[in-house]
Amino acid sequence: MEEPYGFFGALNPTGHNAIYFERICAETPVHLRPCGPGEMGAVIARYQGIQGYDWVAIPLIPYLYSVENAAEVPDHVNREMVDRFRDRYREAHLMSLGSDLSAGSIVHGGWTQLIGVAYERRIYAFRFETTASQDYALMDRLNAGDNRSNFDLLFSNCADFAREILNSYFPKTFKRSIFPDAGMTTPKQIAYKLVRYGHKHPETQLAIFQIPQVPGYRRLSRPNKGIDESFVTTVYAIPITIMNPYLAGGLFVDYLVRGRGHLIPKHPEVLGPETLTALTQTGGAEQNPPIADVQLPSVPTAAPVAAETQSSPKESEAMQ
Repeated sequence: MEEPYGFFGALNPTGHNAIYFERICAETPVHLRPCGPGEMGAVIARYQGIQGYDWVAIPLIPYLYSVENAAEVPDHVNREMVDRFRDRYREAHLMSLGSDLSAGSIVHGGWTQLIGVAYERRIYAFRFETTASQDYALMDRLNAGDNRSNFDLLFSNCADFAREILNSYFPKTFKRSIFPDAGMTTPKQIAYKLVRYGHKHPETQLAIFQIPQVPGYRRLSRPNKGIDESFVTTVYAIPITIMNPYLAGGLFVDYLVRGRGHLIPKHPEVLGPETLTALTQTGGAEQNPPIADVQLPSVPTAAPVAAETQSSPKESEAMQ
């Protein structure tokens, strides 16, 4: 679960979801393969503005820091450093996406959203147990799909991608919520339901970590919000109250009753570049339910997943 930032984050303070897989690596940004010894896996997410692709996969360290070795990550950055790191990584690894790939704008994403995420915002990782068979089934499924974008902010966003994948592990657990998210899927909602599931099913060995924002490039990111919370705690509350005070009152009550769930422990374990192996520590016996025959809308062929991160069981995580 990745926090919102910048101008667009003020307009839409829901943030972003991505899923990290320990066992799945990126052969290219749009083709997956099993990881070899010593490789740290890949982060996969749905994006808008990446040459019409629905999902893109980036190795963990570059995804977070735009470099290929954890030892290269600085304690403090500035805009010049971040631009240099990103340009260098793009020239080495992202040219297969096209030399004319847009860098994005204030309200529209581009290739810069794929790397150096920890320079932009704070991230919370929710690690849980999966099996190798689940992960490789998902890998085959995504590779077999056409991977063409159907991005829609309301009904096919990054959190919907996470929801579809997580339902392959935990069938019928992740659904759209009329309250408090007006039928949309949001990163906070996904995290809340994963935490609730983990409390009911301790065999998933759910653990929560914080990956801090590297200071210097951008102001600190803001906490993730759901839809009701966005309306009642931002400037949107004023026009809504003027136009329809009853609606405003209903949103406020719904926020108080359903929208204030506390997800993050008071003192979560903080991970830096050298301690990211905590995301992949092996758990106990294989205790997950068998792979569910759940269809991903963007991938019409069959089979499932493990992952927003993650045979003897290893672990996945949801990063949003």
